[in-house]
Amino acid sequence: MTDKEQRYSNPEALAFHEKGKPGKVAILPTKPLTTQRDLALAYSPGVAAPVHEIADDPANAYKYTAKGNFVAVISNGTAILGLGDLGALASKPVMEGKSVLFKRFADIDSVDVEVDTSDPEKFINCVRYLGPSWGGINLEDIKAPDCFIIEKTLKEVMDIPVFHDDQHGTAIVTAAALINAAHLTNRNFADMKLVVLGAGSAGIACLELVKSLGIKNALLVDREGVIYKGRTKGMNEWKEKHAIETPDRSLEDAMRNADAFYGLAGRGAVTKEMVRSMAKNPIIFAMANPDPEITPAEVAEVRNDAIVATGRSDYPNQVNNVLGFPYIFRGALDVQASTINEEMKVAAAKALAELAREAVPLEVITAVNRGDMEFGPNYIIPSAFDPRLISNIPVAVAKAAIETGVARKIITDWDAYKRELAARLNPTANVLSLIYKKLRNNPKTIIFAEGEEEVIVRSAIQWAESGYGKAILVGREEKITEQAKKLGMKEKLNNIEVRNSYKSEVSEKYVDFLYEKLQRKGYLKRDCWRELKNDRNVFASVMLAKGEGDILITGVTRSYSSCLKTLMSVIGAKKGERVFGTTIVVGSNNKTVFISDTAVHVEPDAEQLAQIAIATTEVAKKMGEEPRLAFLSYSNFGNPGHEKVQIIRDAVKALDSKKVKFQYEGDLTPDVALNENLLALYPFAKLKSSANCLVMPSLEAANISGKMLREVGGGTLIGPVLHGFAKPAQIVPMNASVSEILNIAAIASVEE
Repeated sequence: MTDKEQRYSNPEALAFHEKGKPGKVAILPTKPLTTQRDLALAYSPGVAAPVHEIADDPANAYKYTAKGNFVAVISNGTAILGLGDLGALASKPVMEGKSVLFKRFADIDSVDVEVDTSDPEKFINCVRYLGPSWGGINLEDIKAPDCFIIEKTLKEVMDIPVFHDDQHGTAIVTAAALINAAHLTNRNFADMKLVVLGAGSAGIACLELVKSLGIKNALLVDREGVIYKGRTKGMNEWKEKHAIETPDRSLEDAMRNADAFYGLAGRGAVTKEMVRSMAKNPIIFAMANPDPEITPAEVAEVRNDAIVATGRSDYPNQVNNVLGFPYIFRGALDVQASTINEEMKVAAAKALAELAREAVPLEVITAVNRGDMEFGPNYIIPSAFDPRLISNIPVAVAKAAIETGVARKIITDWDAYKRELAARLNPTANVLSLIYKKLRNNPKTIIFAEGEEEVIVRSAIQWAESGYGKAILVGREEKITEQAKKLGMKEKLNNIEVRNSYKSEVSEKYVDFLYEKLQRKGYLKRDCWRELKNDRNVFASVMLAKGEGDILITGVTRSYSSCLKTLMSVIGAKKGERVFGTTIVVGSNNKTVFISDTAVHVEPDAEQLAQIAIATTEVAKKMGEEPRLAFLSYSNFGNPGHEKVQIIRDAVKALDSKKVKFQYEGDLTPDVALNENLLALYPFAKLKSSANCLVMPSLEAANISGKMLREVGGGTLIGPVLHGFAKPAQIVPMNASVSEILNIAAIASVEE
């Protein structure tokens, strides 16, 4: 395997893309299509009505079709993610990924389009005639200078936003960071000296945007050196625009006394000597990925007064395009803009900069686990998972579009628009992403009790390789090695610890601990020896209880009840708490529902239901949701009546007596609890909007509901996730995938 092949070899990524429906995107209908009448309305003859309306007034396309929330991500694959010109088809995974980001961060539907030509004129002619299909076009991974020609021409001939994110997305986020870095170092743009290394699409776009913000003294540098007046080698019309009169010829010359540096070139392009020669309080944005021009650690070796940003998530101040393009398009689409102009870009940059100066939400600080997340040298741009991005950046973009006359729809109630934006995103998805980021900053040791299984070996390797912490596999070394070899991952076991309970000498402290737990349950000391040697769940549970790991995962080879019995016996519940299970349903409709108890209590009484309800709302809060709870039944407020309903009514009374501070109601049927229109039929209800926490009357109802949703639902199910153990322990479903296992483990890390 060559160095290049080894660098990009990633079996987990390949498995992720291959599993189930290959790829990352699909199209789902937004209207019911179950009856003949539905089909007649959706297609012929029903479509005739909107067709005529659109023919009479093209603006009606935004009213009767998906155009107003639909963006095409288009590429020819001539500059794929720093991998180079690999062709249109090879770019498809990247374009699908970009489409997914549009949906994930801004609730914009998107389709990827790969155009198989490197001829700019042919590319333009292909795209320009497809314009009626979408509300906007995101150009991606097109080499320079072709990207300049393509974008300029398409903007001229089309009446929808055309935006080359490699240029402008990077420019907007970088400009926001520079605004704040200049503020912190008491600099004015007009007085600053900026060096931009990299004269490709991103470098030139970054330079042009900050020039529009007031930068006057800027040097553009490419492979040949400084771009100066009169230079002929390696020049083109886009570089020529930024050629200046200067005696500087090399990057080293340019960096002398520079206030700020933009790096959009490659690894190691900047030396410590260059950094040492910069002005006081230098601003250094080394944005090459995956390896910056110079690392923050290298800068720190020669300067203690620098503000540093990179393109990487493992350093402070990540310049990440996802802070820009989803929200810029969101604002542009919402006012039906005909273009994305300079004023809209500047508005986005300023809004990003202003957001970084505000107090960071507690859920972001908690999840990222950084003590320095307040405006300052290590925090000049917001986190990509800040929930306020969706309700701030689009507003600034939309206002700029209206003010500059490119909007075809006028927004007047901006407060209502902000509320609408905030409702588009799922807080749980954001918090789950933040939990993973927290794990990288505060890694955890995870114990896998069934270490010989393929899915567990994959999970352990991915946990370690992703930087989430250390993984311990319990099992026979030869079986684990054989499994890893079969998966092509043998060398990756070097970072994984293997513990063989049968071969290894079970320590006296393990036996004493287990004997103390089980001696009044009929166990002799020799029985404890035997359990520890022969039962990996027992061995792994004692490891966890003794502090040799932070999280325990089991369940892929044994029944849930068997695993639960072991965990309850060895680990037990936290003092004063009750162990219960919650299934988290992250819906395709961008909403999350928490269902309890899906794992432990068979027929809880009223007091147990009340305790489970309170604990479930705490889970929801940890996941960024404002809890609204419903006790579910087959009846609504006793209609029809049954003695079982009384238990639910007593649970409601128990909550009344505890004076809890969340909305709750019961007994309710699921449709009423989840449908605000039906809930409105009961104006006396204490629950004023649809519930997101559902407490089931029995384990039977909860478990059936969770498993049914897993098989037929349109969203993502996580769990059951167990809560209340003295130490974080989880039982995953037997058919759990790597992603499901890691999600449950990540959520368990919050329980610690």
